[in-house]
Amino acid sequence: MAFASFFGRLLFATLFILSAYQQFNEYGVDGGPAAKALRPKFDAFRYRVHSQVGVQLPEIDIKYAVAGAIALKGLGGVLFIFGTNLGAILLILHQLIATPILYDFYNYNSEDKEFIKLFIQFTQNISLLGALLFFIDMKNSFPKRQPKKKTPKTKTY
Repeated sequence: MAFASFFGRLLFATLFILSAYQQFNEYGVDGGPAAKALRPKFDAFRYRVHSQVGVQLPEIDIKYAVAGAIALKGLGGVLFIFGTNLGAILLILHQLIATPILYDFYNYNSEDKEFIKLFIQFTQNISLLGALLFFIDMKNSFPKRQPKKKTPKTKTY
């Protein structure tokens, strides 16, 4: 059971680690292609939040957002392999921030091809988020191992 659990976490975290590694290699001075793709999506997300909720999100430098995503995915993935809750929490944080921005199906009509593609990717990322929440719940539901108490030996005189 322990090997299967470790292997499952390894396979799951590979998705995040390889993505972080690729973005790190392409990062460059300006944040790389990830920053170029993220800028219009983040601007559309900021506008949507401001128009729907009335909250003005702060202006951020996208290259720092990409660097933060790389750090969350890389560190979270490595920690997740070893079964820590912190690794799962970092990956959850990444999923909560990145998913609604990257997969903005809500900006398209439901008949568009782009809508269907983005909606499928959005639901896949939501399922990854669900798996991470399940991991944390399962990890917390098992009772902690208590060290076996040694029974005192009776002394005979």
